[in-house]
Amino acid sequence: MNLSAFFIRRPVATTLLTIGIALTGLFAFQVLPISPLPQVDFPTIEVRASVPGASPETMAATVATPLERSLGRIAGVTEITSSSTRGNTNITLQFELSRDINGAAREVQSAISAARSMLPSSMINSPSYRKSNPADMPIMLLAVTSDSFTRGEMYDIATTVLAPRIAQIPGVGDVNVGGSALPAIRVNVNPAQLASYGVSLEDVRKTLSATNVNSPKGIVETAGSRWQVIANDQALEPSDYLPLIVSYRGATPVRLSDLATVSLSVEDVRNAGLLNGRTAIVLVITRQPGANIIETVDRIKAKIPDLQAQIPKGMEMSAAMDRSITIRSSLHEVERSLLLSVFLVTLVVFLFLGDARMTLIPAIVVPVSILGTFAIMAVAGFSINNITLMALTVATGFVVDDAIVVLENVSRHMEKGATRMEAALKGAQEVGFTVLSISVSLMAVFIPILMMGGLVGRLFREFAITLSVAIIVSLVVSLSTTPMMCSLLLKAKAVGSAAPGRIERFFAWLLERYRRSLRWVLDHSFVVLLALVATVALNVVLYSVIPKGFFPQQDTGFLIGNIDADQSISFREMEQKMVAISDIVRADPDVSVISVSIGGSRGGPVNSARLYVVLKPLSERTGSADAIIARLRQKTAVVTGARLVLMSAQDIRIGGRSSAALYQYTVQAEELSALNAWVPKIQAALAGLPELTDVNTDTQNRGLQTYVTYDRDKMAAYGIPVDVANRTLYDAFGQLPVATIYKSLNQYRLVMEVNSERTMGPEALRDITVVTSAGKRVPLMSFARFEPANAPLNVNHQSQFVATTLSFNLAPGKTLSDADEAIRRAMGEIGVPSSVQGGFQGTAKLFQASLDNQPFLILGAILAMYVVLGILYESWIHPITILSTLPSAGIGALIALMAFGMEFSIIALIGVLLLIGIVKKNAIMMIDFALEAERRDGIPAREAIFAACTLRFRPIMMTTLAAMFGALPLAIGFGEGSELRQPLGIAIVGGLLLSQLLTLYTTPVVYLYFDRLRLWTLRRRAAAALPPVVS
Repeated sequence: MNLSAFFIRRPVATTLLTIGIALTGLFAFQVLPISPLPQVDFPTIEVRASVPGASPETMAATVATPLERSLGRIAGVTEITSSSTRGNTNITLQFELSRDINGAAREVQSAISAARSMLPSSMINSPSYRKSNPADMPIMLLAVTSDSFTRGEMYDIATTVLAPRIAQIPGVGDVNVGGSALPAIRVNVNPAQLASYGVSLEDVRKTLSATNVNSPKGIVETAGSRWQVIANDQALEPSDYLPLIVSYRGATPVRLSDLATVSLSVEDVRNAGLLNGRTAIVLVITRQPGANIIETVDRIKAKIPDLQAQIPKGMEMSAAMDRSITIRSSLHEVERSLLLSVFLVTLVVFLFLGDARMTLIPAIVVPVSILGTFAIMAVAGFSINNITLMALTVATGFVVDDAIVVLENVSRHMEKGATRMEAALKGAQEVGFTVLSISVSLMAVFIPILMMGGLVGRLFREFAITLSVAIIVSLVVSLSTTPMMCSLLLKAKAVGSAAPGRIERFFAWLLERYRRSLRWVLDHSFVVLLALVATVALNVVLYSVIPKGFFPQQDTGFLIGNIDADQSISFREMEQKMVAISDIVRADPDVSVISVSIGGSRGGPVNSARLYVVLKPLSERTGSADAIIARLRQKTAVVTGARLVLMSAQDIRIGGRSSAALYQYTVQAEELSALNAWVPKIQAALAGLPELTDVNTDTQNRGLQTYVTYDRDKMAAYGIPVDVANRTLYDAFGQLPVATIYKSLNQYRLVMEVNSERTMGPEALRDITVVTSAGKRVPLMSFARFEPANAPLNVNHQSQFVATTLSFNLAPGKTLSDADEAIRRAMGEIGVPSSVQGGFQGTAKLFQASLDNQPFLILGAILAMYVVLGILYESWIHPITILSTLPSAGIGALIALMAFGMEFSIIALIGVLLLIGIVKKNAIMMIDFALEAERRDGIPAREAIFAACTLRFRPIMMTTLAAMFGALPLAIGFGEGSELRQPLGIAIVGGLLLSQLLTLYTTPVVYLYFDRLRLWTLRRRAAAALPPVVS
């Protein structure tokens, strides 16, 4: 059956069909969404809760633990982590990839409601949740600056006007405002004046609380009118509070002005933010899991003019960082590589064919196949991203194969004297099965990828499907458009004679050398078999020694990290160090923008500042992101008492735990004391490993603490309950919001505290007096003693156990497999007990899982190809002959990767899987011709395979070089994002170089050995079937 005959005899219909495919794909290309990678986000929800003034231990025990128990019952939760700081708890839930985030959000709300009765009564607001991952990299930073407004005023506008409107934009997950806090009226009470007038802190608190009520008063109606009753029940300005009467001293009123100062300030003074050294409020915008970065950023940018119009004059808003710029730049580089691949593939075809009319045929097939793939991508809901564009770039060398095989066979018949129509019909019919075998067996290598679960499977599913679709479209075009064009365009006189003389002579010389060497190989086949066995063993050796990695580290032009200082540092000193480091980083010639802040709307320890750095475009830089990080680490080392930790932002970020470095190792224990005892030892051991750098921990348990020990006997004698003493301390030092001031756009706090000038140390406790049940004032120090101690600044949980996460970056030249081995060795050497468990999290954890699966994935691809080839050839033996080409390709890929100092990442693994599908086509073209010659002409197997090798030498060389040059732009690595593409290109080019050399000789040898095995088996069966000889 000749499938191509219908198309050859209907050139108009075939031409219109080809044009239709191209136009449909062109339209689809215009509407396809753009993203850096396929959608591989784990559905993630963050739950937040706050109890003002509560210690981290209290937040962990009373808030995090009951919420975690309730949330942990939700189906599909794969990871639950929490971090409790002073007054705040953040819990992150990560779900299975298949989980619908909206359905998960409803269950999270139900779990929060179920846990509400177990939460502290002092929790004013119920816990809230957002569909965002706090560990995700920001997609955009917006900065608000002003020369005339204060930090508090800018923060107020940012939180009341900007953040809510940005959060409503589709795709936005969270807007974290940093750099200050909401405006507030602060009442600073003088303890000495309280003692002088005989007034307690509780008296002051009650007075302030009663000042702002804002409750309904009702309506007065008369015969013809209706009057609403309002009153001056709110004090809106600091001056409104000074005349308040707190108590009486005899007949003389004691006013607040006698006891305290009142000022307009902010809720939390321990916040600061800078943008390029200038005071700024920074809005850190993250996306919802699954949202398209480019589309979300474009929506935000379109909204900026409206947002600017809604803020007061004198405030400026600007985009400090925009992830879409580097993403688009990276995608443009891949598009350039794709176009270059098309050009190189066309050039290879022209050099072999030597005729423009012949070259035109595959030159049309390649773009039509790619455009047709865009149409299917649009239907499947895919996007234009680095992975799918890499698939299409590699496909340029594949999709031309089918056309070359058809074209070469048609031209061979025309050289024998057939007409164009006869040659097209006969040539297409002869190689139809060969083309089908090449295409179907190439797609078979992707079956294991399509069946994979988890992030790796989701990540490369689009790659596999996109490349498979391109091959299918190419197969259709090659069996329809290609022979049709051959029947119209080829000229008998041009066939085989129009190539440039030197090139034609070179091919003839090369073919003659191949004939001679092939005869020698067939005469010494045992040596070749030994070499083939050696290549199999060498593959195992090279795979065991090559460094392993997960995902190539990208240079996105965006750095993120922390400035960490001593845990007991004051805010003022930390602010000075933040400014000093910011100035050093800003002065670096490769830095474009730097944003740094302490605190923020999520809270955070005073001794840590969050840092975002935007680098200049790659073409304007003096080095890579890693080189800049190393340089900045060295420059900022001059700032004593502070440490800068940076990492390059990555498109793939796994896990819900935020960290300053790229990789994470979490230590868990049942008891906090055991964790605190072993974490310093583990951190010291890891910091000493040459494979790691920037080793740091997220646990901070050495903050200064004043431990108040109550004498309960004395308290009973005085008549002072414990809760009264605690309330007095909270009134004094908790920065307690005692009242709410209601305004049209927001609500503001009235904060009471003991005079900050007198709270610089534990001695401030000596000034505190507690009122007994009889109304007497008793000094706190008369029934309590004060002891200095260390206090945790945060308490972290992982899967409901106390945990510490050690994060680290890789030292230059080291891989994740090196770090994995070194950490395992270090943990064994220091003798960590079984009660303390350690394990990788996030990217490092997924690397371990992918490393275990790699051999099975390769084996699965080989088995899938064997099954498909066995079905196509109806043979147990011929698929083995074809698959004998694989070992040489594996060696070539591994040697190439090692030669360029690259690790065996999952990108390189995909390259190896592609090689499995590519290199077997040489064997298919040889074996198909040899089998046909044996069946049709009855010639011996040796003559048949020799003729097949020599006659198919030109198309084998042509298709292999086309595939190699198609991957060459990826291997060279142009522009931004090249570090992601290079392992794929290098693996393919290296594998093809070696396999092309070896398979031209190993395939005919293996074919002949299996043919001898077949004949021997037939003789044995024939002998067994003969009747016994009767004597």
